Amino acid sequence: MERGQSTGSALGTGGGAAPAGPPAGRVEVPDSVRGLAAGHPLRTVWQNQLGGLTFEVVGGAGPRFIKWSPRSSGIELTGEAVRLRWASPFTPVPHVVDSGSDVDGSWMVLEPVPGDNAVSDRWQAAPSAAVSAIGEGLRAFHEALPVDTCPFSWSAEDRLDDARRRGALGLLDPGTWHPEHTRLTVPEALDLLAEVPSVGRAVVCHGDPCAPNTMVADDGHWSGHVDLGALGVADPWADLAVATWSATWNYGPGWEERLLSAYGVAPDPDRTRYYRLLWDVGP
Repeated sequence: MERGQSTGSALGTGGGAAPAGPPAGRVEVPDSVRGLAAGHPLRTVWQNQLGGLTFEVVGGAGPRFIKWSPRSSGIELTGEAVRLRWASPFTPVPHVVDSGSDVDGSWMVLEPVPGDNAVSDRWQAAPSAAVSAIGEGLRAFHEALPVDTCPFSWSAEDRLDDARRRGALGLLDPGTWHPEHTRLTVPEALDLLAEVPSVGRAVVCHGDPCAPNTMVADDGHWSGHVDLGALGVADPWADLAVATWSATWNYGPGWEERLLSAYGVAPDPDRTRYYRLLWDVGP
C-alpha cells in the first residue's frame, strides 16, 4: 500500500502492500526499455513491489522517463497512458510521449512535471508545507477535471463489485491489509462495505492520492500529479481518506486535519473509515 519516495519526476508506483522506492541494488533493464532509450544511458530511479520500474533517460532531447510494468504484475500501463492524455488539458500531469506493450510488459515514455515529490528528502524536512501542498493540490485536481465528460469510473460500487469477484476467487488476503483491518475476515469486510455512503458531490478522483504522487515546486506549492492509473469519477472522500492516511504514514501522526484544512473540508470519520477499508480490499 505505501508509496515511497521518488526523485521529482513523472514517477508512479502501482498497487500492493509493500513500500516502493529507489532500488537498493542492481536492476536488469528490460529489452524494450533499452530500445526506447535509443542508446542513451539509463538511471533506475524507482522500483515498486510488483516489479514495476521507472528509468530516467540521461541525455537526449530533454528530460524523459520510461515507466515499465512486467506482464506478471497484472498492471497494463496503456490504461494509465489513456488517462494521462485525457487529463493533461485540464491539470499538470506527465506528458505521454509514447506508450505500448510487448510480450514482457507495458511501458510509457513520459516528460516529467516540475518539482520534487512530497516525500523527497526536502519535503520530509518540511512536513507542514508538504501536507498543505497535498491538500491544496488535491482540491485543485478535483475542481479542474470535468466530471460530465470523464469516461472513467472509480466509484465505490464498481470497486466493490471487483472486490467481490476477487474474493470469490480467493484473491483477497487480509494479511496484506492495514493492521486496523486485519482482524476482519473477507466476508466481514465485504459486508461492511455493502452499504455505500451517499455521494453528495462526485469529482474526478486521482485514484492513488498517496503523498509521493503530489509534486511540489520550490516555492512550496503543488506543481502537478503523477501515477493516474486508477483515475475516475467517485466521491472525493475516496481520495481524501487515503491522502490523509498517507500523510500519517509519511510524516507521522497529527497531519490529517492540516491536509483537510488545506483542501477546505471538515473531517468525515464515517466516509474515511469506509474508503480506507475499500482501499485495502480494492485495487
